[in-house]
Amino acid sequence: MPNNKKILILEDDAALVKALSQALEKEGYAVLSALDGDAGFKLIEEEKPDLIILDIILPRKSGHEVMQEISKREELKQIPVVVLTNLESSQDVDKMMRLGAKCYLIKSDHSLEEVVEKVKESLISP
Repeated sequence: MPNNKKILILEDDAALVKALSQALEKEGYAVLSALDGDAGFKLIEEEKPDLIILDIILPRKSGHEVMQEISKREELKQIPVVVLTNLESSQDVDKMMRLGAKCYLIKSDHSLEEVVEKVKESLISP
């Protein structure tokens, strides 16, 4: 049951990208991925995904830098961003939410199924 929604995963852990991609594809999403922030931002510009799953600690361009770039661009800032990271500090949470992230998930606190549910919620809620 394809739903024609495109999800971009920016994550440098290839095993997590694979597992998350499979879980999202099973739900009918088209999945793109990049292992570093630089390549990821290029994909955001080219593909205009329906939602972005973003880690903060990335090679070449951090998740913070990617969020700052997105927030400056009118045509990109309406794309929902789900932050999925190991960073738990309130400064990181505050910074990403201020920059426009839809939600902030700590990897160790959420199963793949919960992440997929957050993606679904983020795509339907304004």
